[in-house]
Amino acid sequence: MVASFIYTAVRTPFGRFGGALADVRPDDLAAIAVSGALAKAPSLDPALIDDVVWGNANGAGEDNRNVGRMAVLLAGLPTSVPATTVNRLCGSSLDAAIIASRAIESGDAEIVLTGGVESMTRAPWVLPKPSRAFPAGHVTAVSTTLGWRLVNDRMPKEWTVSLGEANEQLADRFAIGRERQDEFAARSHQRANDAWTAGFYDDLVVPVVQDGEVRLRADEGIRPGSTPQKLAGLKPSFRPDGVITAGNASPLNDGASAVLIGSERASQHIGTAPLARIAGRGVSALDPQMFGFAPVEAAERALKRAGISWSDVSAVELNEAFAVQSLACVDAWKIDPALVNTKGGAIAIGHPLGASGGRILGTLAARLRESGQRWGVAAICIGVGQALAVVLENVSETSR
Repeated sequence: MVASFIYTAVRTPFGRFGGALADVRPDDLAAIAVSGALAKAPSLDPALIDDVVWGNANGAGEDNRNVGRMAVLLAGLPTSVPATTVNRLCGSSLDAAIIASRAIESGDAEIVLTGGVESMTRAPWVLPKPSRAFPAGHVTAVSTTLGWRLVNDRMPKEWTVSLGEANEQLADRFAIGRERQDEFAARSHQRANDAWTAGFYDDLVVPVVQDGEVRLRADEGIRPGSTPQKLAGLKPSFRPDGVITAGNASPLNDGASAVLIGSERASQHIGTAPLARIAGRGVSALDPQMFGFAPVEAAERALKRAGISWSDVSAVELNEAFAVQSLACVDAWKIDPALVNTKGGAIAIGHPLGASGGRILGTLAARLRESGQRWGVAAICIGVGQALAVVLENVSETSR
């Protein structure tokens, strides 16, 4: 059976909403990630890339519907290299990697470049198009930055609550208090800062440079001085007496990620040995307002397909949409929290929706390579009640 492997993985630094990357278009961010991934495979003739699968949650503005194809063209790849853009909201770039791995394992492709991008700063406002010309009433512009928009009246109201309210409900259901959430969030910042200081991200992150100017070299939202005590002073964001604040939820961000995936035989063209094998995949769904808990089943399915159990796993990358949903998943898996997000998570690093899946996959491969341990899980929750997970097996030279 043909297997699929991760060969290279990079991302841009993640910028804050309205921050250093605010004037960088999403297609340009995507092109930077494409170029960064291929720079780590200097022997690869880009014309040999069978397909590009790119994740993007918006697509309504400068993403231009198929931002994957835009990135290929802007990065200077041959026009013969095809590209598609997939949208599974927060899981889009992890979905892209899953799609690529299936194409390789089925024999439809040898080399596929995957990734994702989001500029939440530059997400446009949209107007509903009237069904008849010249409507007499007012029309309201709706932000496409995050969450529901132009909701169908037939949707049950309990499904369409805000992302924050959905996670307040999760906190109620599993009795996860504010103190635990703030401790988790502060730890994310501390771990992310420690990882940057130790040089872990030096090989994973490519700076954003435009017109000869460096716009951003490192993640913009990390707060090294964050503590549970400081976070405890923040006001709740969604309920007057709630537990979710701006400090224990992921922020709005801009950024891109890329992961080069190929067969074992592709190594001769790429010029490097693979880092990790994609050993298992899982997708799951439940009630839309319970989206934060969906990774629990997605990871269980991925582990089953990889033929391993949680006792075999030494590294977990779980995108931190909210501290509460991360804690709910870790509790349900009954795993050691010390294995989870040791290099920081989305609460500190950021969550540019279409790019986050590629970030956690690349970080997981790098963690396994650093530790030499064998098995890891990357999982991500997705708005409207979905989740994805991937199991990686370390096949780098450090594996033992």
